[in-house]
Amino acid sequence: MSEASVAVHADADLLAQAVAARLVVKLLDAQADRGQASVVLTGGRIAAAVYRAVGALPARDAVDWSRVDVWWGDERFLPAGDPERNETQARAALLDSVPLDPARVHPMPASDGPLGADPEAGAAAYAEELARAARPGHAALPHFDVLMLGVGEDGHVASVFPEHPVHYDNRPVSAVRGSPKPPPLRTTLTLPAINTAEEVWLVASGADKARAVGMALAGAGPVQLPAAGVRGVSRTLWLLDRSAAADVPPRSRSLR
Repeated sequence: MSEASVAVHADADLLAQAVAARLVVKLLDAQADRGQASVVLTGGRIAAAVYRAVGALPARDAVDWSRVDVWWGDERFLPAGDPERNETQARAALLDSVPLDPARVHPMPASDGPLGADPEAGAAAYAEELARAARPGHAALPHFDVLMLGVGEDGHVASVFPEHPVHYDNRPVSAVRGSPKPPPLRTTLTLPAINTAEEVWLVASGADKARAVGMALAGAGPVQLPAAGVRGVSRTLWLLDRSAAADVPPRSRSLR
């Protein structure tokens, strides 16, 4: 697994613009190398700002969006179209404005879908969808070029919360019951699945994230602080604004 590197930007707006530019470049590079690209999306305020910034970039049109696979790292187990779903947020901010192939957009199941209101069934179905997209004869997960994560005030990533039973689930996708943040029912990629991505980007903004970011980079345990257990195969990149980086040692930062 890769060592973590840190890039700090002056404020949340510049952070969102920088992450958007990185994402477009990463998708273009992946398509140049492999003919296609795969991204795992996250939710939250800074993620929505990133997606809007991608949509505003002239370079977005250089990406062949019909050859981009879109996955999600976690989802609130709510009805389709609910404004609290990460899928709904991403569609409004970016996905509905670019020419994606609908067959290559892979939202996590909704609570009013054909599987019913059972998050375990939803998690199992998403694991099956991931396996179908994997290369035949290889791992049970497809190649992820970049997997984006937010970081919670408590250090959670996706819907893997501190000291939650999900930590002990070795399956790629897990149901979450009793989430400490509402809503209580969710589905999430587990840390072993997250750590198969070629690159993992942890994006955080605001002073309320500073303690968790600092502890994760200082080597906290992943059960107590899930963000500390995240590593991309080739690259692990923390993308922060100055407020979120307040507890990061200056020598660890690359200022932008």
